Amino acid sequence: MVMFASNGRQPHGSKDTVTNCEETGEFVVNLATWKLREHMNKTSAPVPRMIDEMKLAGLAVAPSHLVKPPRVKDTPVHMECRHFQTVDLPSDRKDQRNAMVIGHVIGIHIDDSILVDGKVDLSRCRPISRLGYMEYARVDYIFTMDRPEN
Repeated sequence: MVMFASNGRQPHGSKDTVTNCEETGEFVVNLATWKLREHMNKTSAPVPRMIDEMKLAGLAVAPSHLVKPPRVKDTPVHMECRHFQTVDLPSDRKDQRNAMVIGHVIGIHIDDSILVDGKVDLSRCRPISRLGYMEYARVDYIFTMDRPEN
């Protein structure tokens, strides 16, 4: 399972991504990386629904194998998903829908360039993470901790 949250900036509801997931029942999660940060940011522009945000951002696409929405070609990890549930979240504005979308991952694509001994080495692709407001983090330091047995 995977989830993402979206706060709507469109005048009549949430960002198109939530609506598209609900209407089609499918979506793709593409790992956001440092290399693609500017492209990723452009896809968040509040544009009319008929505008292809991936095209607007200059992202190359690749076909998915199990769902209809395309994948971002130049990112090393893609998760093809079926929509499971949308949870509406509180909003201070009546014209803005905040939502959490949960998806069932039915297919994963991982580029061989980030695999080391059969495991994903995220340091090879420098993923980024949204923190809040306009702040993001680049993952530069990754460590392992074994969980206690008791």
